[in-house]
Amino acid sequence: MARTRSRLDRTPFQTDILDLSHDGRGVARRDGEGGKVTFITGALPGEVVTAEPTARNRHFDEARTLEVVQASPQRVTPRCPHFGVCAGCVLQHLEESQQIVAKQRVLIDNLTRIGHVTPGTVLPPLVGDSWGYRRKGRFSVRRVEKKDKTLVGFRELDPRFVADLSQCLTVIPEIGMKVGVLSEFIETLDGKRDIPQIEFIAGDDAIVLTIRHMQPLSDADRAAWTAFGQEHGFAISLQPGGVESVHPLWPAEVPLSFKLAPWDVELAFRPLDFIQVNAKLNVQMIAHALALLDAGPDERVLDLFCGLGNFTLPLARTVRNVVGVEGDAGLVARAKENAVRNGLGNAEFYAADLTQDQRQTPWMRQGFDKLLLDPPRSGAIEVLQQLPLKQFKRIVYVSCHPGSLARDAGYLVNEQGFTLVSAGAMDMFPHTAHVESIAVFEKR
Repeated sequence: MARTRSRLDRTPFQTDILDLSHDGRGVARRDGEGGKVTFITGALPGEVVTAEPTARNRHFDEARTLEVVQASPQRVTPRCPHFGVCAGCVLQHLEESQQIVAKQRVLIDNLTRIGHVTPGTVLPPLVGDSWGYRRKGRFSVRRVEKKDKTLVGFRELDPRFVADLSQCLTVIPEIGMKVGVLSEFIETLDGKRDIPQIEFIAGDDAIVLTIRHMQPLSDADRAAWTAFGQEHGFAISLQPGGVESVHPLWPAEVPLSFKLAPWDVELAFRPLDFIQVNAKLNVQMIAHALALLDAGPDERVLDLFCGLGNFTLPLARTVRNVVGVEGDAGLVARAKENAVRNGLGNAEFYAADLTQDQRQTPWMRQGFDKLLLDPPRSGAIEVLQQLPLKQFKRIVYVSCHPGSLARDAGYLVNEQGFTLVSAGAMDMFPHTAHVESIAVFEKR
């Protein structure tokens, strides 16, 4: 006889909120549950809330706030009407100045708990515009027959569903204020059931929407998308298959690029390329990283996970030679083109699998003075374990995941004899729980 699962007891309960979790939920310990941790959506530290259980797990429970009985002085009214449903943002109810404080705390906690390291100095956090900053992202699209409409937006807090957005206040206004218009437009198409997602990306002079479609577009839909792009100022690209299938619908050519004015550098890119989502904070971050690296005009620098050359090309303005290495061959090709575009003959780029040993490659055997790296969420432990680390007088590590940074920091400090000189958070994604950070290591 099959076992039946016990139904979740959804009886509301009142509790004190002790802390904020890494994903922006309130943390409570319920006395009646033996002090078991409960993560509560919509609650802030110092509050008393009434919450409804939403899930039970072996080591923790989950709940959502029904009523704030005693509010934190740091609580504010969320600006977005979709807050609490859409998962694009989870911290709009926390005062903006306190969001980065919470992220800084997550960073230091991860370094201590996972890496068993403590920075000598906690760097002042980097902050920038907190609204209308997101210039790259992906909307999910779903035709919902029960609602007789097409939804366009980010996922809901329950990721099974697409949030029914009319606007998004964190996306650049040219796109964010037209989400509802986009939804209404797709509803008129023949192929409205065959579009699962739309990616958006903005350069300084153009915005591209890339339409993923599972079936060929009808002639009427192609004409409609062209007219939509012309009316709203979007270039339209189509993606019938994988990344390599992306091609322009209108206009035939779209010059996508952004300038990094302090270094007189311009980076060209393609619609699905990786770029930092927050343009203004990106400039601050580059300046911050270069100042912390403190590379001189006679030094040779290695930039790993270099992408389009976001750090590499500004570095080339100040050092003797910089080598950028990246696993994506397409990004490397664009980085080389960007070096030529900017007249930077002292910037070299190579495509390489950075999970493999690169010690015998010609570019590595020439030796370096300093290292800058900006890895993906998984971190850089594989490449750090393969590098001849003793040659680097200083390492600047830009991270998009504090857990992997902490693990790698533990390796550098506890196994390779480096000192964690400083670390700090950067608010690349305001109102979200995403923690971008930077750390500086030096040889002892």
